[in-house]
Formats: sequence, C-alpha cells, structure tokens
Amino acid sequence: MLKINIIAIGRVKEEYFKGGIDEYIKRLSRFCAVNLIELKEENYTNPTDSQIQKIIEVEGDSILKKLKGEVVSMCIEGEKISSKQFADYIKTQLDKGQELTFVIGGSYGLDKRVKDLSSKKLSFSHMTFPHTMFRLMFVEQLYRAFTIINNTSYHK
Repeated sequence: MLKINIIAIGRVKEEYFKGGIDEYIKRLSRFCAVNLIELKEENYTNPTDSQIQKIIEVEGDSILKKLKGEVVSMCIEGEKISSKQFADYIKTQLDKGQELTFVIGGSYGLDKRVKDLSSKKLSFSHMTFPHTMFRLMFVEQLYRAFTIINNTSYHK
C-alpha cells in the first residue's frame, strides 16, 4: 500500500475544516496510508521583511527534518495540472512503490531549500487560499485522484 505523507505548517483550528480533512483521510485509507504531519507555525506580530525570511527558514528547518521519499512541494509557482493529470502522477508513483511526501508551507511560503529538494512542484491555482482551506482541498484532490485511478464513480 502506498504511503503518503502530508507535511503542513500549522494546525487546523476550525472544526468544519478538521471534519472535512478527517473524512477524506478516512476515505483515502482504503487506497493508501496517509500520515498528516503538522509542524509549528512561527508567529510574529507585523513582521518585517527580514523577520519573514527568518520565519520561512525556521519553518523550512522543521520541514527538512521530516522529508521522505519522493517530495512534492505545493507552491504558487508550481505546475498547474488537472485532476486527471494529478491521478496519473499518483499512479506512476504507486507503480514505482515510492513513498510520497507532499509539503504545504506556512503563511509566508515555502523555504527555497525545500523546493530545491522537491522532484515536483505543484500549484492548484494562481489564486491564494487560506492554508486550512487548501489542506482540505488537497486531501479532496488526493481522494479524487485515487477514485480516478480505481475507476470509481466519485470523479465526474
């Protein structure tokens, strides 16, 4: 069974997002083992540019310690692909038996060191989303990918 790690900065506080994320992770359990790793978000009040850079570096340090297998960074400058293309990518990794780690950065973005270690960079849109909402959207797309791979009726 494919192992998928999702490394995300910060914790989801809203119960409605938690419930959705938990539901999709539960649904995914029939296709793969999902390990959601939530790391500490660095918080500063009205940070300066240099403090923002420090935040990104500190968060990057904690992410780098958790990376395993094939690493995919979720970042605004990443490739924009369809749900079907995402499913094809997952299927390729599944066929290789490769552990996958998806990384979702914090509010100020993802450290360049993490991006440089990634074999792939993906983006859902040119738009900006709250990180908690994105996390829900991501696990939904992951579930959708597995339903496409397994030819179930979820994807339309």
